[in-house]
Amino acid sequence: MKILIAQSTQRDYPIYIGRGLLAEAGRLVQQNTTSRHLVIVTDETVAPLYLKPTRRALASIGEVGEIVIPAGEKHKTLETFELICTELLKQQVRRDALLVVLGGGVVGDVAGFAAATYQRGINFVQIPTTLLAQVDSSVGGKTAVNHALGKNMIGAFYQPHCVISDLDTLSTLPSRHFIAGLAEVVKYGLILDAEFFTWLEENAEALLAQQEAPLVYAVERSCTIKAEIVAADEHEQSGHRARLNLGHTFAHAIEANLGYGEWLHGEAVACGLILAARLSAELGMLDHDSVERITALISRLGLPTKKPKQLGTQAMMASMALDKKHSTGYQRYILLRTIGSAWAIDQVDASAVKAVLD
Repeated sequence: MKILIAQSTQRDYPIYIGRGLLAEAGRLVQQNTTSRHLVIVTDETVAPLYLKPTRRALASIGEVGEIVIPAGEKHKTLETFELICTELLKQQVRRDALLVVLGGGVVGDVAGFAAATYQRGINFVQIPTTLLAQVDSSVGGKTAVNHALGKNMIGAFYQPHCVISDLDTLSTLPSRHFIAGLAEVVKYGLILDAEFFTWLEENAEALLAQQEAPLVYAVERSCTIKAEIVAADEHEQSGHRARLNLGHTFAHAIEANLGYGEWLHGEAVACGLILAARLSAELGMLDHDSVERITALISRLGLPTKKPKQLGTQAMMASMALDKKHSTGYQRYILLRTIGSAWAIDQVDASAVKAVLD
């Protein structure tokens, strides 16, 4: 088992990475909380696979309740948030209880938001069961729900007490979802670690085959990079953490215009990474050979390299204007100077963005 420590102003917390950790969940949770009333929040896809073993693992701690929500990005809404809060009230869950969030990024985001707000905040832990959640959304304390006008527009910064990433859960993950998670892994190499990006180029096929050593390293390195960035700028005030949003302004526009869930989040991010690279080149920041390297790796991983044909430039730009990554009245883009070096740029000429989308 690998153990990383994520630092935050709310608390420092461990990230456990390994195999067979679901069976150890009771022991790991007890090491990090004192709660004796636990409620597992999961979705209709994950529940048949992992709800019972998780309950067994946590039974030694105390009373264990459960809440099962609908699965999928289209249910990452205020209605699902309300459903969770209603169930917590029905189960008479007190402020000293603990939410155990079991599932992918959607469950983690919406249940984490419920934890941040129910009775003004109760403790929670993350047990991510998808690659995307293990390398990205479970770490860093961002919780949110979507709105029809924009993704993740309603939420809170709220840190878990621990993250338990059992790589065995990836064995039941559909191939499309596993591949989608690799987009976020690529992102970490692009924003901060050129050597990691090169390693990904050398190990793309091994990752697709879910070979043990490369998979462990990819998850560990991704979590390490994210934890370091979050520690330096937890609430995205200095622009340092904003680098984690590379490609996401484009990605969120794709998701909002297609309809949430039509493309997986990681698929939209993959396309967004390429669009961000092309915009960087359009502005003279990134060389064209690097754009080709990025495109080639994303293609090898089986991820989209072009935006959906049905999405027009004007619709995309209108959605991006509503995205939250802006400062002082200007639209903010995270762009690349080189592979391994990303920066937040506030003043980007709209004609350059239009040229890339066209």
